[in-house]
Amino acid sequence: MPPMKPMLAKSVARIPPGMQYEAKWDGFRALIHRDGDEVVIGSRNGKPLTRYFPELVTAFLRELPERCVIDGEIVIAYEGRLDFDRLSERIHPADSRVRTLAERTPASFVAFDLLALEDRSLLSTPQSERRAALVDALGGVSAPVHVAPATTDAELAEEWFRRYEGAGLDGVVAKPLDLPYRPDVRAMYKIKHERTADVVVAGYRLHKSGPVVGSLLLGLHDTSGTLQHVGVCAAFSMKRRAELVDELAPLVMDSAEGHPWAAWARESAHESARLPGAPSRWTGKKDLSWIAVRPESVCEVAYDHMEGDRFRHTAQFRRWRPDRTPGECTYAQLEEPVRYDLAEVLASG
Repeated sequence: MPPMKPMLAKSVARIPPGMQYEAKWDGFRALIHRDGDEVVIGSRNGKPLTRYFPELVTAFLRELPERCVIDGEIVIAYEGRLDFDRLSERIHPADSRVRTLAERTPASFVAFDLLALEDRSLLSTPQSERRAALVDALGGVSAPVHVAPATTDAELAEEWFRRYEGAGLDGVVAKPLDLPYRPDVRAMYKIKHERTADVVVAGYRLHKSGPVVGSLLLGLHDTSGTLQHVGVCAAFSMKRRAELVDELAPLVMDSAEGHPWAAWARESAHESARLPGAPSRWTGKKDLSWIAVRPESVCEVAYDHMEGDRFRHTAQFRRWRPDRTPGECTYAQLEEPVRYDLAEVLASG
């Protein structure tokens, strides 16, 4: 019965041998409970997503077994790639807006695990048997419901890791063949793409615990020379957070006047530039203020991939780069994966 939390994955550097491999989807993780005419779409944190995806509720009633619990990912494809920004737009308080978006950019569901079927729980069933049961139960489904491609061939998984990124996928997930389903436990393995880039540090936010750095605000110059906010890096020890305050102190500005992102507090400014502190339904009443520093320092960060003109996830600080100038920090240095049509990925399932 919902709510239920999904099984999770921990990061590893390489694809481990002897497992089942799947693409890592970049969407909303979802546990689908169906019992006759009732459908509940549960999120990773247990809260229901049902009202945000009416077109999927209709599809689940048509395509899924009458009584089942299925683990998978909700995604939106746009121009042959996964589009997380368009997916995020669905989390909207207005039902009319949700239904308009459902027609304009309909979502799909990629199923990759079967947790219950009819009266039988499969939580203690090994992964390899659950996969066979999933394929058997969903073998005849049609779009927008799909069965995730899977293989036990490690060489093919390596090829997927390289090729599928062009369709917006996030990497590869490896699952031990004898693994039971363990809700809210990091029992699987994820292998994600990682690249590095030199970025301008143009500000920071304070940590919630006190006057130490919570996150560094990162920028890249576009073709016009404008410094665009591309994301943050935030994973530091408390000792390192305090050290960063001292390191950035000589660059701290008395006010944001004259800073490339000085207009950040004016909502209309976000329409023509990427600035920190953009209002969204995710931030709510969260304090988005930040401390401006002269955009003169460069650091190297690791990132997995881009979502449009920003880092999709929080970047990882690697080191200061005193040998680089801020003007060298442009979008041109970023690696662009070869395009690959998402429809081909789904068809292989």
